Amino acid sequence: MSATAVHSLWTTAATAADPISKIDAPKIEYAQLSPILIVLAAAILGILAEAVVPRKSRYHVQTWLAAVALAAAFAGVVALAADGYATTKSGIAAMGAIAVDGPALFLQGTILLAALVGLFTFAERRLDPETHGNRVDSFAAQAAAVPGSEGEKAAVKAGFTTTEVFPLLMFAVAGMLLFPAANDLVTLFVALEVLSLPLYLMCALARRKRMLSLEAAVKYFLLGAFASAFTLFGIALLYGYAGSMSYSTIAQVVDGTLTTVNPALADTMGNDALLLVGTALIVMGLLFKVGAVPFHMWTPDVYQGAPTPVTGFMAAATKVAAFGALLRILYVVLPGLRWDWRPVMWAVAIVTMLGGAIVAITQTDIKRLLAYSSIAHAGFILAGVIATTPEGVSSVLFYLAAYSFVTIGAFAVVTLVRDAGGEATHLSKWAGLGRRSPLVAAVFAVFLLAFAGIPLTSGFAGKFAVFKAAAEGGAAPLVVVGVISSAIAAFFYIRVIVLMFFSEPRPEGPTVAVPSPLTMTAIGVGVAVTLVLGVAPQYFLDLAGNAGVFVR
Repeated sequence: MSATAVHSLWTTAATAADPISKIDAPKIEYAQLSPILIVLAAAILGILAEAVVPRKSRYHVQTWLAAVALAAAFAGVVALAADGYATTKSGIAAMGAIAVDGPALFLQGTILLAALVGLFTFAERRLDPETHGNRVDSFAAQAAAVPGSEGEKAAVKAGFTTTEVFPLLMFAVAGMLLFPAANDLVTLFVALEVLSLPLYLMCALARRKRMLSLEAAVKYFLLGAFASAFTLFGIALLYGYAGSMSYSTIAQVVDGTLTTVNPALADTMGNDALLLVGTALIVMGLLFKVGAVPFHMWTPDVYQGAPTPVTGFMAAATKVAAFGALLRILYVVLPGLRWDWRPVMWAVAIVTMLGGAIVAITQTDIKRLLAYSSIAHAGFILAGVIATTPEGVSSVLFYLAAYSFVTIGAFAVVTLVRDAGGEATHLSKWAGLGRRSPLVAAVFAVFLLAFAGIPLTSGFAGKFAVFKAAAEGGAAPLVVVGVISSAIAAFFYIRVIVLMFFSEPRPEGPTVAVPSPLTMTAIGVGVAVTLVLGVAPQYFLDLAGNAGVFVR
């Protein structure tokens, strides 16, 4: 048969079966997706800047590009909320892939503000002494160079800086913006990978203690890959159960309200084993991201080894994004499965609160102590998730907003306390810090009191909100465990304050570096948010309450 005849048969068959003209063009609501698109565009422009901008100018170009993009994306979120997309106009965009509703916009705004404050700590270049006449930041001079090699020494001498961290930061932020807004399982997984891969890379880029940093990155990557694989397997099982990746369709199959069934999937639909195992695997992947016990083992090592600006950003923003995604899965996809997942989440919340608080007492490194503190806080936030009421959602949103700024501020203070080897993170070196540098110690004490949940700080308002929601949602025993865990946690926070103010400073102790206005701004914003949300939280609680309704 001639080639012409074959081509004729092929085109005739294609036309008869499904005319090309019937393929619908995708309908994308660009205005509603503008915050995510702005950040992605800035990330791509940042990569182009690495290729075309002269090395001496890259730091300034990248810093300004990232700052302007984050501010513009936040303005986009505010505009969408003001236009009613958080309440009356909330709906599904991008052909069903992305939800634009109150929780999504609230969490996106929190992530963007946290990223903007975190960016200031990324751009700090005055803490380390100048090297060969060049100012240096927290990141390796040349990431590809082997630690301690001649190549690394030459890069340091030449004054190189790893400005690639700025586009990496923007890609991570873009994934985080998409993660809590994902409205189908494919989008959820894509967002998970987009936010995770840049974080794995940034964890390996510490200028000092390179081997510890590389070890942290490898651990995070390997365990993160396992978690992603579990999530992907869970997605496959849920697709087999419901015959769809869409959150709303899966929810209808779970509730038994779906009217049209795909004949090809009729045999597997309604198989409860697929539903339960798939749900367990997806929730496991999300609990890994928030650092809940027993999926928390990466947290202390990664927090300790990563560059401290990355640790602060990651501890704040990743938790916000992952809890947003977890809330949407449990409240939108699986409300009909509540009696199955609530007992499991009770157990996870209890062991997370107690485990984080008890193990933190034994820590001697300030970054590891804050890591176990963040694990305990994941347990407190889970108490709000378990409430399964509108108040539960709004209390979690408020807690995440309050927690993120305290965390970034606390890690920004950690970057200031330094000795000859870089940051002095061993607790013994913080003895007497209150006498050497009363202001820095006082600011850090404010953050520690907020973590402990002392009244007139944002930590107290957040804990009160989630515990109140949990008690009203029928989880009063969980609140009792939470209060006990808070009391245990208060011990090691107060211990650090006592160490700073009531111990004799060592003669060979560390010094407190004088930062640039960038880090001062990051710490100042952290203190301001901590006190404002503690003294006058009602406006922000109302804001979270109004934004607490998921679109279905």
